[in-house]
Amino acid sequence: MNWDEIEGNWKQLKGKFQQEWGRFSNDELDWVEGNRERIIGKIQEKYGKDRDEAMKEVDRFTSRL
Repeated sequence: MNWDEIEGNWKQLKGKFQQEWGRFSNDELDWVEGNRERIIGKIQEKYGKDRDEAMKEVDRFTSRL
């Protein structure tokens, strides 16, 4: 699934993202709106990961969608 599809289907997919990264609140998921850069930034903030690590996690997760 590419990022255009993720952003377009965000309301259906945000539950899956919350299962993977449970520290995201519903408000944060609404703010992210499926935007890759916002997701990466929030993972960095919530989990203390560096940018490369967060990007790899997001890419691995989205490859499974």
